[in-house]
Amino acid sequence: MNILQEFDTIAAIATPIGTGGVGVIRISGSRSFDIIDKIYSKTNIEANKISHGWIVDGDKKIDEVLLLPFKNPKSYTGEDVIEIHCHGGINVVRNILDVVLKNGARMAQRGEFTKRAFLNKKMDLSQAEAVADLIHAKTRDFAKQSAKNLSGVLGVKIKEIRQDIFDVLSKIIAGIDFPEDVVEPEYDYIILELKKVLEKVNKILSSANCSNIMRQGIKIAIVGKPNVGKSSLFNTLLNVERAIVTDIAGTTRDVLKETLDWDVAITLIDTAGIRDNNEVGKVEEIGIEYSKQSAGEADLILFLYDASKEMDEDDSIILDMIKDKNHIIIANKSDLVTERKDGVFYLSCKSQEGLSELKEKIKETAYNFSLEDMEFVTNKRQQDCLEKCRESLIQALNAAEIHELQDLISIDLKSALLFLDEITGEVVTDEILNNIFDNFCIGK
Repeated sequence: MNILQEFDTIAAIATPIGTGGVGVIRISGSRSFDIIDKIYSKTNIEANKISHGWIVDGDKKIDEVLLLPFKNPKSYTGEDVIEIHCHGGINVVRNILDVVLKNGARMAQRGEFTKRAFLNKKMDLSQAEAVADLIHAKTRDFAKQSAKNLSGVLGVKIKEIRQDIFDVLSKIIAGIDFPEDVVEPEYDYIILELKKVLEKVNKILSSANCSNIMRQGIKIAIVGKPNVGKSSLFNTLLNVERAIVTDIAGTTRDVLKETLDWDVAITLIDTAGIRDNNEVGKVEEIGIEYSKQSAGEADLILFLYDASKEMDEDDSIILDMIKDKNHIIIANKSDLVTERKDGVFYLSCKSQEGLSELKEKIKETAYNFSLEDMEFVTNKRQQDCLEKCRESLIQALNAAEIHELQDLISIDLKSALLFLDEITGEVVTDEILNNIFDNFCIGK
């Protein structure tokens, strides 16, 4: 994008394409009000006051709409913004967008509205990234956590840490630049303050794995021999008859996947029964290979065997195949047995005995953390910046502990500040910005 395009007037559909009650077209830029004057049935539009009228193309009426006008800087992007709320049919919103573009706007690029909000200081970069997280959240809990970042909690904490480092650095620089007037800070003071800062950085990073799990979700594969109840467990966990269940071996010949919201997004995978390839046809053989592939890619494996028949050699082969993966051994048809072994989870898909306990066992095994304990949600970019900041702080701390020249300590502290500034966007490259906003949808 060239410099002339950077701040011209843009437009896009801000709601999902399809049939719906309402569609929204958003316009942002200095020509927003001029464009509306050409295509709206009413004149003298007042900022921050909803207006009702028609979008027109010459003498043709396109749709009856509500208009939400915002004057800069009191808008999402910090520019003049017009939102057109029309009927939600796919052709209606496209027709209005075409009229807007024909009268002086250009099509917005991915994430360009939020990018302008960042460039116009309406939000910092961590808040801008929270917008994308909020839109793409796979679970209600992750949406709530993302909303916290959108409110600025992460940015506020980063600025607090930055100020702590800056205070130490300022005293060091003052002692270096004005030795006759200012005494260099004591090394004990530097060590104590850097330890406090490292503790704050470590606290944010401690939830990094939880953040990644909440963002990406968990893959759980159900594996075992044919006819041990894999599809029954799949249906039971989904609480819907999704997979075909029969007593005929090889009924499931493909991989079935469904998503559940159990605090984090769970992708539940039902696989074909694994057995000797000499006993199966070509289609089932392909299904078995898919089963092995799914098991290899899964974050957690639910290994099922028939409790009424005990575990045989074929079960042992499958169990040996997954022994290095995170797994739970489940004996299905527990209603048919009386004796129970240690280290095995007993379940009856028929009576649903043990089902609620299995769900808790899955949560405990796959993602053992409490959402209430999560103060911050971070993404990979933010985590990388914090890791680099921590490395610089550790180097500065080590130097202070051996009473290294404070001039050298200041270099590491300056590096730590730069990494923090990358999180909030105080220091950021075009490459980073493009990478972030290219992952947004058009219209946001």
